[in-house]
Amino acid sequence: MQRIINFILSYRNTFLYIFLLLISLVFTLRSHSYHQSKFFNSSRWLTGSIYNTADGITSYFNLKEENERLATENEKLRLQLFNRSENSGIGDSLVINYEVVNAKITKNSYASPRNYLTIDKGKRQGIAQDMGVITTKGILGIVENTSNNFATVQSILNTKSNINAKIKNTNYFGSLIWDAKKYNVVQLIDIPRLVPVKVGDTIVTGAMSSIFPENIPIGVIKNYNLNEAQSFYNIDIDLFNDMANIKNIYIIKNRNREEVLELEKRTEDAE
Repeated sequence: MQRIINFILSYRNTFLYIFLLLISLVFTLRSHSYHQSKFFNSSRWLTGSIYNTADGITSYFNLKEENERLATENEKLRLQLFNRSENSGIGDSLVINYEVVNAKITKNSYASPRNYLTIDKGKRQGIAQDMGVITTKGILGIVENTSNNFATVQSILNTKSNINAKIKNTNYFGSLIWDAKKYNVVQLIDIPRLVPVKVGDTIVTGAMSSIFPENIPIGVIKNYNLNEAQSFYNIDIDLFNDMANIKNIYIIKNRNREEVLELEKRTEDAE
């Protein structure tokens, strides 16, 4: 207690100054309407700023929960989209040919000739080899190996990658490959010279794939040239995905894939 008394005595002039200053401010505010309005406006501004800051901090800590909610909603919407026939309406019942699971990337490579990604879903979540992987913007790759809780994905930025693709709103198919030169550009080959090709045309997945549903976006035609010896185009595709900046992804399972592959194998063996 003595220390507190000594402290007050040591700074008595300062405390007296602050006390008198507060009294003078009160009298000033009471006697002048202009000063009152300025004071209350400043108070409202300060209070509003504090509330906005507090709300921003709260929103930041709720982002993870909000992102997970949006990913789940997108998963349901894509499930409906991939399983809706062209002639069915929104309210029609769905025939489920594809399953969709949302996941996150834990590791991503895009600078080597054979790039892979690691995702946080594996066998326990129903993930298996040869399932397609996409983002909200377009295709990403194909599942190659799985553990209990993780999986590796062969990126489309891989010299071993070969995916069926086509020019949107046409039936002209080709193979999507990568020449390992630019991480945001892939190549579409085997498009015949008779096909009308234009810069800016959209490229999507084709119907000949047993991994991806048809018409998933890939990118747009950047430039092209004609291989005179083989009469096919070599086409550069600007990817919709920013392959260096990806986090949330969706894994697609084709329920009919095994049946289709078995049928095709029996047909080939019969020949």
